[in-house]
Amino acid sequence: MVPKRERSLEVDRRNTVYAIEARGLAKAYGGRRVVNGFSMQVHKGDIYGFVGKNGAGKSTVMKMVTCLVAPTEGEVLVFGQPAWQGAPGVAESRVGALIESPGILGELSAYDNMMVKALALGIPDAKERSQEILRWVGLSAAGKKRAKGFSQGMKQRLGIGLALLGSPDLLLLDEPFNGLDPEGTRDLRQLIMRLNESFGVTVVVSSHVLEQLDRMVTRYGVIADGRMVREMTAEEVRQACGDSLAVRTTQPDVTLAQLEQRFPDCRFLMEPDGTIRISGPFEATAVAQALRAMDATVLELTETRRDIEEFFVELMEGGKRHV
Repeated sequence: MVPKRERSLEVDRRNTVYAIEARGLAKAYGGRRVVNGFSMQVHKGDIYGFVGKNGAGKSTVMKMVTCLVAPTEGEVLVFGQPAWQGAPGVAESRVGALIESPGILGELSAYDNMMVKALALGIPDAKERSQEILRWVGLSAAGKKRAKGFSQGMKQRLGIGLALLGSPDLLLLDEPFNGLDPEGTRDLRQLIMRLNESFGVTVVVSSHVLEQLDRMVTRYGVIADGRMVREMTAEEVRQACGDSLAVRTTQPDVTLAQLEQRFPDCRFLMEPDGTIRISGPFEATAVAQALRAMDATVLELTETRRDIEEFFVELMEGGKRHV
């Protein structure tokens, strides 16, 4: 069993020790920087959704956090300690990771793979611990079947099991839903949430399956072209993807000023074409009535809801302004 750890919901930001803090991080291959000027702050207790296109630098960042790849510039702190300089072993002792393909010995069974790593880590009660985690990831019935004959989904499960062996404080999962069927995806999501909520494990999940992230993530980071575009809370994402009302009139500046007075709890954004976009606690009927009372000449009044996928795609393609 992963040891239970206390979680603090109220954090003094002035003295925060982050689970991960990247400062000015860069990585170059053959003179080409795949990560450049990258900053990241993962709070202890987060389920952090790490979002970006293929080739944006997500896996490279994760490899630098886990000391699999040395940064060209910058530094990474893991629980306040340098992951590279001056603190050898911090990543190995407190971090579990599944990055790109699982490191599996194909000629061995799932249980034997677990035992090899458990013994290498010096884990007490290695047999019981290995069997317990295999139950968690749904591989207890795999028996003596060699891992090279596993489906992609089974390999993913085994890779996650190997990452959990050392009872990590921080778990990094790179596209963990790859190859999983709907039941396996649900089980993995529930496992991640249980590890986080019951045992205080901080989890960073890189995934293109935004629907699954939306169900469990507490904070997001969006990377594009090797740079952090934006970090935000799940609530901020929900607000940005919530219902909005597009209003166009013949006098947008006057309309905006009057609407802001009438609806002080709403959020307003004037787009370049003069469209006023309203979000927050609004009612379309009430806005329409206010426009009539203002004698505004209305050209458009449209209620829409932004899709979460559309929202992240726009951020990854240049960080457009959002309500």
